[in-house]
Amino acid sequence: MNLSGTIDFRPKLISALSHYSLSRFKDDLIAGIVVGIVALPLAIAFGIASGVSPTIGLITAIIGGFLVSAFGGNSVQIGGPTGAFIVIVYSIIQNYGLQGLAIATLMAGLILILLGIFHLGTVIKFIPYPIVVGFTSGIALTIFSTQINDFLGLGLTDVPSDFLSKWGVYLSNIANIDLPTLGVGVVSLLIIILTPMISKKLPGSLIAIIIVTAAVYLLKATFPEIAVETIGDRFGNLPTDIPQPKGFELSMNTINILLPSAFTIAILCAIESLLSATVADGVTGSHTNSNTELIGQGIANVVVPFFGGIPVTGAIARTMTNITNGGRTPVAGIIHTVVLLLIFLFLMPLINMVPMACLAAVLIVVSYNMSGWRTVVGIFKSPKSDISVLLVTFLLTVIFDLTIAIEIGLLLAIILFLRRVMENTQIKVYSEQLDVAEGTDATTHEVLDVSRGVEVYEIDGPFFFGVATKFDEMMRSTLGTKPIVRIIRMRKVPFIDSTAVHNLEILIKSSQSDNIHIVLSGVNQQVRQVLLKAGIDTMIGEDHICDNISRAVVMANRIADKHRARHHDA
Repeated sequence: MNLSGTIDFRPKLISALSHYSLSRFKDDLIAGIVVGIVALPLAIAFGIASGVSPTIGLITAIIGGFLVSAFGGNSVQIGGPTGAFIVIVYSIIQNYGLQGLAIATLMAGLILILLGIFHLGTVIKFIPYPIVVGFTSGIALTIFSTQINDFLGLGLTDVPSDFLSKWGVYLSNIANIDLPTLGVGVVSLLIIILTPMISKKLPGSLIAIIIVTAAVYLLKATFPEIAVETIGDRFGNLPTDIPQPKGFELSMNTINILLPSAFTIAILCAIESLLSATVADGVTGSHTNSNTELIGQGIANVVVPFFGGIPVTGAIARTMTNITNGGRTPVAGIIHTVVLLLIFLFLMPLINMVPMACLAAVLIVVSYNMSGWRTVVGIFKSPKSDISVLLVTFLLTVIFDLTIAIEIGLLLAIILFLRRVMENTQIKVYSEQLDVAEGTDATTHEVLDVSRGVEVYEIDGPFFFGVATKFDEMMRSTLGTKPIVRIIRMRKVPFIDSTAVHNLEILIKSSQSDNIHIVLSGVNQQVRQVLLKAGIDTMIGEDHICDNISRAVVMANRIADKHRARHHDA
């Protein structure tokens, strides 16, 4: 991680166009058309499930997808609305309205740009896997629960937003299932499941929409009394014009209220887009520029709110579809947005005829694929700490709120990480003799004689606030006969934080009040600079900060011998 230096922004589109060819364009054209067709039902379904219209879902896929391909750091990434955002977007709209969603998305975009500018792209990849699996599985269950009303045709208009209340309402209205609607949903589900068995390249969701929409249209024409709700019935005739950019009012109060939601959107976007990019790299052998990818995702999320869009991120399923159909440059992603734009301009009247139960089936399959239940089962064979993080994140996502789940999940992971570091950081005590090469691969061993009255404490690992407390407790527990000199060996300390420096200052002062000398050994350059800035050199003398243990032991032995000689004469 490097917080300084130049901005790491090198869009893959620029390098791809510098050596582009007609044969490459043909491959990208085919992949872009296929991905556009696959993305159509998903963009519509994600838009509706998020609490906005199908039009907004398509606009987000068109504008956001174009910007991700144009400015991103991965050659094959396909951007657009995804299932991961359904829960948080729906919640924001319920609490703060569409303008609140626009402001939160804009702020999330700015956060992503800052993450990329400050070279934090690689850090996001180190968010613990149990957290990612926990909230992804939680989101999947939540998406599934939001589709039950449309899938069963219960006709509920005011479904509670929280998980437990929602299922309570479903169960109390289970007798109101509409059989024609349920039939449409089941048939759609079967088509989506069975299509890959015929051909892996056929988009099952689109095939289901085409077949079921045609069947419902004919059914209504033949039996007018049968009522299966369609997109047009719920949303009216959908507009076919690109919305004009609109501004929104910003205030510090609004920013403060929406900042946690914006942070959640940004973290979700960063995790999902970089996870998708990592999977794509594994298949194509390419290398994603993580910082550029975050900046590209940020640009997309800054722009789409002005057109009423919802959050954008990299979509793993659409990205893999792009790869398997021959897409290898961002041009394929741009073509996929052109395909969506043409459908938006000329085929929207047909979209009005799609049954809501069919879209519910599409999202039920999406939620199943998101659940990653096999991965969850695998994690249950991991250490208990990983299982606890997974369960806590999952339950918080489902029962409470995704924002809370991510915040507490990250906090839990940090605490567990610090605990593991503390457990692995060892503090050893030596007296009388010390093997200089102990703990190394050296074959030659030099044994130093340590004078009586000299104690050597070796810290093996980072010297930060948790270890500083552990070291302080150990020093207190080993107090017996007071030593003359304490050597603190720091050859395996890669860094030291302010708490450790503070504890070291207290140790030096208390030791000096007891006439005990402190000598530091094996201090690397980075740690030395921190100690010098803190004034440790003036407290113990710069010559007491030694670069190797041999010098430190010679100095400590000399101090101890002089001390004993002085007291012997006295």
